[in-house]
Amino acid sequence: MSNDAVSSSHRAPADVAMRLSLQGITKRYPSVVANDGVSLAVQAGEIHAVLGENGAGKSTLMKIIYGAVKPDEGQVLFNGEPVAVRNPQEARALGISMVFQHFSLFDTLTVAENVWLGLDKRFSLMEVTDRIREKAQEYGLDVDPSRMVHSLSVGEMQRVEIIRALLTQPQLLILDEPTSVLTPQAVEKLFVVLRQLASEGCSILYISHKLHEIRSLCTACTVLRGGKVTGNCDPREESNASLSRMMIGAEPPTLEARPHHPGDVILSAQKLHLPSDDPFGVSLEGVNLSVAKGEVVGIAGVSGNGQRELMQVLSGELSLSAQQGQVMLAGADVSRLPPPGRRRKGLAFVPEERLGRGAVPSLSLAHNLLLSRRDKVGTAGWLRLGALKAQAADIIQRFQVKAGGPDAPARSLSGGNLQKFIVGREIDAAPAVLLLSQPTWGVDVGAAAQIRGEILALRDAGCAVLVVSEELDELFEICDRLYVMAKGRLSPSLPRTEATVERLGEWMSGLWDEEAAHVSA
Repeated sequence: MSNDAVSSSHRAPADVAMRLSLQGITKRYPSVVANDGVSLAVQAGEIHAVLGENGAGKSTLMKIIYGAVKPDEGQVLFNGEPVAVRNPQEARALGISMVFQHFSLFDTLTVAENVWLGLDKRFSLMEVTDRIREKAQEYGLDVDPSRMVHSLSVGEMQRVEIIRALLTQPQLLILDEPTSVLTPQAVEKLFVVLRQLASEGCSILYISHKLHEIRSLCTACTVLRGGKVTGNCDPREESNASLSRMMIGAEPPTLEARPHHPGDVILSAQKLHLPSDDPFGVSLEGVNLSVAKGEVVGIAGVSGNGQRELMQVLSGELSLSAQQGQVMLAGADVSRLPPPGRRRKGLAFVPEERLGRGAVPSLSLAHNLLLSRRDKVGTAGWLRLGALKAQAADIIQRFQVKAGGPDAPARSLSGGNLQKFIVGREIDAAPAVLLLSQPTWGVDVGAAAQIRGEILALRDAGCAVLVVSEELDELFEICDRLYVMAKGRLSPSLPRTEATVERLGEWMSGLWDEEAAHVSA
């Protein structure tokens, strides 16, 4: 029987106290030393945080444990025995599973087919489908095994990855930014799952930039900075400020609340009624919104409630017929104008999917500028390569992107650093309107504060900013007005001063009509 079998158990003997021990792990790349003599120990049944700023070496270290990257020096011990994990298949055979920050799913396959690929083929697709449903129900993870992956939101894809890992019955579960696109309610459900797994003896390595989560969930923490271990602590005894100092050497700057003075409405959507062509997509129903110059407007909501479809309509990826509503930009009807035309009118867009939509993995950072910037293209389409590289270098410096320079391919960057570059690319263009989906997903506290500060600076310069985020704290920090999206419908807007977590939580279930009826009564 294969060790990847769905029903197999990888539980170690009860007397094994040390689940994982890393000793002097070093990994060098041509332009950087990702891990420099790293040592780390994880007990059986322990939830152990690995904390560090973007590019600190966290993801590389996890890939070494999982067999996706080979270390140059050092030793890995698993359940007290030296192991040389040559590939992820061997890792899974040992009882090690990992949920990557960037998902490894095939868009053209169903959820069940994707999960089946990583499991023992002695089980039929129907059996795996049933087990997915069982596991989803057991742990409160809403997943439909029959859906095509390309129709899923980022949050839904994450649930698929987590269920796929849980089906292997791991002894060690590695989670890389697992809550970056989950709502607060979904995060609490996930924590229940993780605590249950830990109580059963499973060890968990937990990578996150969310300090309050680490303090709430984890019982041990190893801090990395510049590829080296700089500290170990019990996060339950630390504050956000002390963890931040350990991670980045300082506390992140506090954003000052500044009064905003909105101007004229520059972007609006009116009576959007857009049936979804995808059987698993979300239809937009009577959506109305407006964004004025000099304000930040936020859209809250559980992933997969129409946010992606709305952003596609606003960015021009989906065009509208006359019967489906209207999008106005700078006084012009752009309902049928494609993305390049809208960009020429001053609209910029940061999609939630970094690789594939926000950046081409194999292209250099300089060439990735061309996805949305044309100011360094000369006459007759000739590229001004020197100017293009200089522009990329300026963005790298301004947004403190850790990369091997403008020629570094996008896929060589950590998730957080690629996010900083993509957001920086659009902000640097000084747009009149900026659409942002999950702007600080997977970004460390210092970089998140910088991005939010840049957003507020754009607002103060007169830019209209629309932010879709599942981070309520982020929306409360930077937005002037808030909408909530639920089941393809958009709530009335709410001034930030009138918004509470409880109120938005109710609205996420589509209950704003009931509230309005209660008030009017």
